[in-house]
Amino acid sequence: MSNSSQPSPFVRRVSGFIQQHQLMDGSGKYLVALSGGADSVALLRVTRLLGYNVEAAHCNFRLRGEESDRDEVFCKQLCASLGIPLHIAHFDTSEYASAHHLSIEMAARHLRYGYFRQLLADMGAQGVLVAHHRDDSVETVMLNLIRGTGIHGLTGIAPEHEGVIRPLLCVGRDDIVAFLADIGQDYVTDSTNLIDDVVRNKIRLNILPLMREINPSVSQSIADMAEKLGQVAEVYDEEMGRRVENAWVETGDEEVSAYRIEQVTSEGLLFHILYPLGFKPKCIEDAFLAVTRRSIGASFLSDAYEMVVDREMLFVMPLQKSFETKRIPITGRYVISPQTSFIVEESVVSEGFTPSRDPWCATLDAEKVEFPLFLRPVEPGDRFSPLGMKGTKLVSDFLTDQKVNVVERRRQLVVTDAHNHILWLVGRRPAHPCRITPSTRKVLILRWE
Repeated sequence: MSNSSQPSPFVRRVSGFIQQHQLMDGSGKYLVALSGGADSVALLRVTRLLGYNVEAAHCNFRLRGEESDRDEVFCKQLCASLGIPLHIAHFDTSEYASAHHLSIEMAARHLRYGYFRQLLADMGAQGVLVAHHRDDSVETVMLNLIRGTGIHGLTGIAPEHEGVIRPLLCVGRDDIVAFLADIGQDYVTDSTNLIDDVVRNKIRLNILPLMREINPSVSQSIADMAEKLGQVAEVYDEEMGRRVENAWVETGDEEVSAYRIEQVTSEGLLFHILYPLGFKPKCIEDAFLAVTRRSIGASFLSDAYEMVVDREMLFVMPLQKSFETKRIPITGRYVISPQTSFIVEESVVSEGFTPSRDPWCATLDAEKVEFPLFLRPVEPGDRFSPLGMKGTKLVSDFLTDQKVNVVERRRQLVVTDAHNHILWLVGRRPAHPCRITPSTRKVLILRWE
């Protein structure tokens, strides 16, 4: 740390914030994300003044022509003058955005943090420092409030998250500009930040100035509120975690989470379960209504997950690709996935033979089965004759009678013959017409492993 006897109020505030939140270690190495703008330049200068071991990284996204190149040159000159190592990366952001179907902003974020993670590993650094300040956190609170959010969306930007460290959250933009003026440090300005064509810039350039006419210190007031709500959120998380644990039920499937509907007593609890999985607030509101009404089969989606309401449970699982019908032309082993195989064998009936009682192995009269076989999902209207029953029954009714939950019903597979007659509800019941009888001479064995 610096031995300066009279650090400026700005430097003292940043130093105190770092210590309060235990953000940095004096013996560690850190990477400063340096754009050349006032915020990142102030971050570089203040952490260097405080004596931390820092290096800088600059990303040229090639989005603003000569202005992007100007920023790169500025960063090179600044780091050279300070004796700070600088790492530079060039990206074709527009091409990356197009190839990955992302917005330019999201593409730049992916590229930037991917590069930072690699640099951190190569350098053996403890974290990357980014220059989000108090006003950025306030804008985030306002943005979340406009879009709709839970309590966490009103706590602002976290001082540290997954190795991304933000030492400037205790100071505002005006403080940063004044600090740079005091030390005679110039910086560059990104012209796109002065155009109110995106929501965050509208908040920055239009909404907050109006609010400051009512309360000049509104940014500090919102920041103080966010900090208090952060403390409330800790208590909230602890209590909600306990309630989620009480509602959770073991399914035996690592990908599927189940919760007792009777324990999901508030929209807040459902929000706590679903929001981290990408479900939007309005979707969660609709989902809770379906839960309270016990709307069996009601389904709600995020980009990567699905929530389904059953009789006594609600299930949450990753979205899965639909199962493609497998044609089984002859006996043999058919690999369904790296973990699963479907095996078809024939065997002559020997003395003492008894039909399989294993739900995952069906033994049928081979002479009553015509190839090719097909392994496919259950379809609406499917009927079959369960073993022990002479008539037919809708598969859906059979599964209902067996109290099969909605997730297993969706995943239910059947084996059919060449005429689309169901031979086996996989894992549950073979069909009666192709059952083993005293006159059976050859057995067809179907096994799911």
